[in-house]
Amino acid sequence: MDNLSNIAEGIRAAFVTKNAARDTAIARSREVIRHCAEAIRAVHRREWADAEAKLASARAAADDMRAGIDGHPDLYHAGYTQDALKEVVEAFATSAIIRGQPLPTPDALAVEPSTYLNGLAEAATELRRFILDILRREDGDTAEAERLLEWMDDIYDQLVTFDFPDAITGGLRRQTDVVRGVLERTRGDLTTTVQQQRLQAALKRAENRLPDS
Repeated sequence: MDNLSNIAEGIRAAFVTKNAARDTAIARSREVIRHCAEAIRAVHRREWADAEAKLASARAAADDMRAGIDGHPDLYHAGYTQDALKEVVEAFATSAIIRGQPLPTPDALAVEPSTYLNGLAEAATELRRFILDILRREDGDTAEAERLLEWMDDIYDQLVTFDFPDAITGGLRRQTDVVRGVLERTRGDLTTTVQQQRLQAALKRAENRLPDS
């Protein structure tokens, strides 16, 4: 009986430690997600210094989250942990694409391959917001919109090649389908805008050729 009590107390102590690590990881995952959202918002506003600061905060919070669950691989692979790291990929990838910088690698962001791919998929859908913002402006730079659309296209072309079970990819197939739908809508929006601009330019040229009355 004494042996049983000792075993139970040892397990209880391990659970207490693990539960504390879990609670801390959940709190830090929320912090990571908040920093990532703020970074993307700053990128949208083209406030580059603020975006860099928020990205640095997101990276630091992610490092703290990993350190807090070191030795607990099941907590590391838990949904809330990987969701937070996915947001890190989205924020860093979105910033790099918008600013024309090299895309960060999975190793550079210290994330699992499946988490990286899902984060990259979310970055592709985030690009739609940037493209629509460009198209809404009266002097919208369609060349920049086309560059971002090409990135969306390239990301989708890569994602669709990963034909593996969801247990390996973290549900990438569903996320890839989302990217395809967003890509098709964005392509349609951009095509319509370009056609309208060409029509307006043609009407302007015709108007300029008319003799003054």
